Amino acid sequence: MSFGQGGPQWGSGGQNQDPYNQGPYGQDPYGGARGQYGGDSGTPDWAALADASAARARRKRWLMIGGGALATALIAGIVATAIVSSNNDGSDTASDKGSTLPTAPTLPQDTTQPQPSFSSVEPLPPPNPKDFVSDRKKDTAPLSAETLFPGTKLTMGDGDRVYTKGATSRTGNCASVTSGALGPVLETHGCEQVFRATYLKDGIAVTVGIATFENEAKAKTVVQQAKGGIAPLPGAGVPTFCKGGPVCRNTYNSYGRYAYFTITGYTKAKSVTTGDTKAYRSGDDIGEFAFRQIVRRGEAQASAAATAPAQ
Repeated sequence: MSFGQGGPQWGSGGQNQDPYNQGPYGQDPYGGARGQYGGDSGTPDWAALADASAARARRKRWLMIGGGALATALIAGIVATAIVSSNNDGSDTASDKGSTLPTAPTLPQDTTQPQPSFSSVEPLPPPNPKDFVSDRKKDTAPLSAETLFPGTKLTMGDGDRVYTKGATSRTGNCASVTSGALGPVLETHGCEQVFRATYLKDGIAVTVGIATFENEAKAKTVVQQAKGGIAPLPGAGVPTFCKGGPVCRNTYNSYGRYAYFTITGYTKAKSVTTGDTKAYRSGDDIGEFAFRQIVRRGEAQASAAATAPAQ
């Protein structure tokens, strides 16, 4: 029914009758033959329009709220999935999680690295060179006048004192190459042999004698009891010295099982005095040389023992 031009404004139904017989808005408030503004003489129902607008606003608001809640739920789900994935220790397989992530490599059960091992046995200390020249049983290296007094010259100091070697000798009759009371002392303590050599420099001759004993204790005792001296040994370019009255200087010393003695004198009829630095220096040089030779003998035997294969 439309608004007629000649009939009453609300039709026969009276003032309270629905003008559209379809509820307040008819079938379509905006479309169809009964549009809200369909008649020329009708006026819009502003209250109905306001209610419709409010209804549309409510529907739009609820749609926005519902869409926002759905989006929030989706985002929360994505974040939770990412956190779970990042915290995963790699022990789940791809089939467990429904993904194709590679599984973590299997580590060996025993990851202990081999440790260096050390022997609990302490290494033996290196041999003491003096031990080899302190006892006859250990002192087994060849021994002769040539091993004790090698070469034809002897250089001492900084090379400024050069001695010429004269005669050498070796004897098992220890007393026969001594003077004074030294012979009986040697024999009493079991002297085995005596090696001698003479060195000459600037008219001063020095004879050195090296005597061997069974052990160190006997050699020390001989030095403590020594009197007299070793007999001078001329020859091989060295004239007779310390004979017929000139005073000569005697020294006594020992190292290991060796006792060594020197006698120093001029090749001319001249005595050695206390302040004679040249004669004293010559005697000390030859005595030091004898000491060094005995020490070297011990060092050589100790070195050979240290490098020898174990038995």
